[in-house]
Amino acid sequence: NMGKEDEIEEEKPVVSWHALDVSECIETLKLTDDLLTNGLTTAEAAERLAEYGPNKMTEAKKTTLLELIWKQVANVLVAILVTVAIVSAVRAATATDNEDITTNWIQVGLIVGVITVNTWIGIVQEGSAEKAAEALKNMLSSDAQVIRNGTKVMVPAQDVVPGDVVVLSLGDRIPADLRMFEVANLAGQEAMLTGESVPIDKQTEKIDIAEGMNPQQTPLGDRRNMCFSATLVAQGSGTGIAVTTGDDTEIGTINALVSKVKKKKTNVLKQIDTVSKWLAFFISITALITFLVAKFKTGMAAIEAVSTALVCAVAMIPEGLEAIVTLTYAWAVSNMAKNNAIIRALPAVETLGSVTVICSDKTGTLTQNVMSLTAFITSNARYRNDVNSTDRVNTNFVRDDGFMAERANHQLQRTVSQVIKDGPGTDEPRRGHAAASNHFAIQSLHTPADSEDAGEVAEKVSDSVPVAEGESPSTEWINAALTGGVLCSKCVLGENGSRKGEIGNPTELSILRASYFCGIDIEQLKKDAPVVAEVPFSSEYKFMATVHAPTEADGPGLDGKYVVHAKGAPDRMVNYCAYQAKAGLLGEEYREPIDKNYWIEQIAILSSHGLRVLALCRAEIPKDSISPGDQLGPEFVNENEKGPWLTLVGLCAIMDPPRAECVQAIKEAHGAGVRVAMITGDHKDTAVAIGHMLGIVDETYTDALTGPELDEMSDDDLRQAVMTHNVFARASPQNKIRIVKALQAEGQVSGMTGDGVNDAPALRAADMGVAMGKEGTDVAREAAEMILADDNFATIVTAVREGRVVWDNLRKVLLVNTPINNAQGLGVLFGLICGLKEAPLSPIQVLYSNLICAITLGFVCAIEPAEEGIMTMPPRRVGKRLIGRYLFLRIAIGTICLVAAVVGSVFWAKSLGYNQKQMRAQAFNVLDFGAISVTLSARFAYNSSYHKRIFVGNDYCWYSVAVVAVLQVALTYIPGLNTAVFSMSGMAGPQWGIVALFMVVMFIVMEAEKAVRRNLKMKGKDTDDQEKWVFDEDGNPAEPEGPLVPKGASHLNLAELSK
Repeated sequence: NMGKEDEIEEEKPVVSWHALDVSECIETLKLTDDLLTNGLTTAEAAERLAEYGPNKMTEAKKTTLLELIWKQVANVLVAILVTVAIVSAVRAATATDNEDITTNWIQVGLIVGVITVNTWIGIVQEGSAEKAAEALKNMLSSDAQVIRNGTKVMVPAQDVVPGDVVVLSLGDRIPADLRMFEVANLAGQEAMLTGESVPIDKQTEKIDIAEGMNPQQTPLGDRRNMCFSATLVAQGSGTGIAVTTGDDTEIGTINALVSKVKKKKTNVLKQIDTVSKWLAFFISITALITFLVAKFKTGMAAIEAVSTALVCAVAMIPEGLEAIVTLTYAWAVSNMAKNNAIIRALPAVETLGSVTVICSDKTGTLTQNVMSLTAFITSNARYRNDVNSTDRVNTNFVRDDGFMAERANHQLQRTVSQVIKDGPGTDEPRRGHAAASNHFAIQSLHTPADSEDAGEVAEKVSDSVPVAEGESPSTEWINAALTGGVLCSKCVLGENGSRKGEIGNPTELSILRASYFCGIDIEQLKKDAPVVAEVPFSSEYKFMATVHAPTEADGPGLDGKYVVHAKGAPDRMVNYCAYQAKAGLLGEEYREPIDKNYWIEQIAILSSHGLRVLALCRAEIPKDSISPGDQLGPEFVNENEKGPWLTLVGLCAIMDPPRAECVQAIKEAHGAGVRVAMITGDHKDTAVAIGHMLGIVDETYTDALTGPELDEMSDDDLRQAVMTHNVFARASPQNKIRIVKALQAEGQVSGMTGDGVNDAPALRAADMGVAMGKEGTDVAREAAEMILADDNFATIVTAVREGRVVWDNLRKVLLVNTPINNAQGLGVLFGLICGLKEAPLSPIQVLYSNLICAITLGFVCAIEPAEEGIMTMPPRRVGKRLIGRYLFLRIAIGTICLVAAVVGSVFWAKSLGYNQKQMRAQAFNVLDFGAISVTLSARFAYNSSYHKRIFVGNDYCWYSVAVVAVLQVALTYIPGLNTAVFSMSGMAGPQWGIVALFMVVMFIVMEAEKAVRRNLKMKGKDTDDQEKWVFDEDGNPAEPEGPLVPKGASHLNLAELSK
């Protein structure tokens, strides 16, 4: 069936509407030329609605409640429990003794209760795959303005059909994929679909396709004559023809992909299933042997023998295991939520512990998402600005002449123009943009000597003006140096220097923010020197200039003059300057001829490190040369009668800096054997520079790959590339899914961050999808397993740590629960083998011990804090079993000792003359108090429990021990409850001595095993089960079936088609 659907999908033609002109689109839709003026007729619209269907996305088939219930109960262990319940019901119905009747019906009730609770837990924790599709539906438009019968009318968006002429205006949500034929300053906000944060300008001309290229290879952001369903009109207006609707739209394709991507079972859930199957086999064999021993050795009646065998089976079934696994996950989820990591599906917690590669967005996740003035360059010095400081002091500026003083290594041998082209100062537009995203972009940078060589700059003689290396300049000097950046700006700084309430270009705001945190009163400065006249900014000439009355910071001797402040692209401004401010000082005596070669190389150096660069310039003019309020043209600056006439004060180096906490988080991730990769739409140099600062780019991973380079790679080449590169720059979100699939094909367990609608398939395909809580879309959040409430990478590393704790704790839970369950069943079997006439434990005692030990003692291990050194271990090997060699050995030792203690204590009590009910009390208490000893030892996988650490770190441990102990005593002595329900009676004093002795013996044995294992580890033995065991899965990655993208991805351009 799946194959047939795929065949139909392949046969369906895909039209590249963006590569057709408007008349060709109309012809393809089989409509007439008057469509553009008259639109469809009502009859045509009705026909097309019947042909194409409503403009809505197909919903995935939903799972019914009965299907969910069956999924939870359809396993061997539940079948055994149901069998026991049926037999108990039959015995209750046929018994004549009131005590037997009561006991059997209680047993039935307990078993039904256990099955019900476990089923409910499973249903509640089912993944909400359908919610991602629901979130997509909620993004669709509710109505649309179309032209029908020559008239503009509003219709429900579901009634829009291919061929409809749709009219768009500011703020509209686009109802279908449209081929635009009329635009008026139209731009679409398509970030959630294309990943481009800036609105994309629209055009009507068809998109030219390079020879030999498939038109479908054009990224969505470059299809500028198209508007896409569910995106928004950010500016202007326009009219277009609906070319695709419903499932055939780009967002419909994403809906199909989200619905197709199957939820993967995590390693633990797979292994719990495997453990359950082996247990079922072992339990069946044990029950059969028990029946044979009871029937033929002990001489029980057939129904009694069956009942005893089933008691043995019930004893060994871990009824509370599923509940305790869920509690383990839930506790970890609670801890992570306190640290801003919100887990949407509980089993995803365990996946975090095995992650080997984290692929992270840069902006806002690894960086602060705040453009900041990082450095200020003067004619003789470099000043580093502390971008993380929250104090308003001049010491944020520190002279550091070695700070980014040389080109980045990968740009050492390149020409100046090549360096600029790679960096954020480039004038080349980003994908989907009509213009560069940097308003102050550098277009050309040639030295006056017609040389673009890096080394031809006169060496600067270091001096201590105005301060020496390592010292901070005065607030007055900073004020004077940055005044041009503050006054020559229409930006409004946010509240207390934050982003809250800020208005304006982020690059310009960075200068205001730096000035504010260096102690400058921004508002007062603007009041003291209001704008007299200005040259407004334009992308044509890439600068702005303002004229002001002189202030105290401008120095003396300016009576009768205005001060001109100019700020702009540094390549332009250098050419308009005749002078430079010596050491950044103002005044006639500090003005000297400009050294253009020096400034040009500084621009290249800063660009090579991925910084944006702005030049601050100034000059003085007579007051009578202009009138207040003049709107000056660019010629005021660039065509002055004197020629170059400005004074260059300094260069502002600006970037979105790394989050301080991310540096340590990445270091911790590396220590844990987890690679961190960065995927960004930003420029290559910016990405590499940030990568260096974060420690992502190092001797092993030295370079970055760009999105276009990834597009050119075959799947095999890409698989190699993702293992040798940590930085992917200029990458469109379409590249993400290929990167994920390539990593998985190489056997990596990958985490992937994303925030847009188009990230949803990659998030679902990744082993651990991580969505942004602040900046992300609902669709991305619904497709992900984890949401970062603070959009901070460091939170992911915290979550990875918690994921490792979950794995460790689940192993500890198994170490506690499995010996207890085994001891209950095998205690019955070996008791009978050794000559007891009745089972040493009653069915109710077995069920009670199973549940109480799981939810109390098991919970102690489930919430145990991380042991020391957990983040110095490598990630779990792919295919590693939850129960490895040494855990299996520990479980076996625990089982043998506990079985021996239970059976031995019964025979000891028998030798002392105690009756059957007292012997059952003896077995019951030795079992559960012995379980306490196992738990206290299991809290620490390696470290000794003969230490004060056993009393701290986990308060619930001693609460649980107290609860179990008190309940044991209560159940042993409460009249009626002990005899009628638990089939035992109160114990004598010597019996408690036996309990205490066996409890101590159990603790000593479990600790002795740890001591031996510690000794083996010191000798280099693999006591962590890192090496492959015979029962482990194959850790080698399977070869991917077909290309590294799901079907339908090429239509979305999630990956390029083969050329």
